[in-house]
Amino acid sequence: MRDTTAPRAAELRIDAPHRELLDQVLDKWSLSVLNELCERPCRFNELRRAIPAVTQKSLTATLRRLERNGIVERHVVATRPVAVEYRITPLGKTLRAPIDALLDWADAQMPRIENARRAFDATVE
Repeated sequence: MRDTTAPRAAELRIDAPHRELLDQVLDKWSLSVLNELCERPCRFNELRRAIPAVTQKSLTATLRRLERNGIVERHVVATRPVAVEYRITPLGKTLRAPIDALLDWADAQMPRIENARRAFDATVE
């Protein structure tokens, strides 16, 4: 009898730690923050201005999650008053290629996705 519990080589396996990380790194606010920080380091209020729809609470939580995962780092700037600047880490920079690949896929497939959405919506209305 064949063991069906072991994943096959071509099978996609997403374990709890992977799911948690992807949820934390690929949510809408994280992607927006990473997009800004890929360009340059930013202070908190610069990020708030660059992403006007995000609340202070959501931005704080997003930055903390990204920092906890090693994607973003806080850097204390010796000014008066003391300021904090956020930077993308070398680990965070490695996310650029996979995220770009997902965005390229979404761009290429969007017409098919929109057609599928319209067809689905027509059946449930």
